[in-house]
Amino acid sequence: MAGRAVLLIPHRSDADNEGALPGDSRRILAIVREADGPVQVRAVGERLGLNTSVRGKLEPLRAKMTKLADRGRLHKRPDGRFTARP
Repeated sequence: MAGRAVLLIPHRSDADNEGALPGDSRRILAIVREADGPVQVRAVGERLGLNTSVRGKLEPLRAKMTKLADRGRLHKRPDGRFTARP
């Protein structure tokens, strides 16, 4: 956008409204919230209908989930699994 960087996933404090997030990010958040506990990227990929047998198909999803964690919308545990933020 005219030489400016656009932040597609705003920091949690900047926009608490999830409607500001892209649709795939909202689906990821919903899947993690519905889980009984911490979830692996593979489990989220299966729920999204991705081919989880190919590792390369999961890496873009892992990047999206890590970005959501960096922005304060998810929590990334040291073991690589994700949980929802309260």
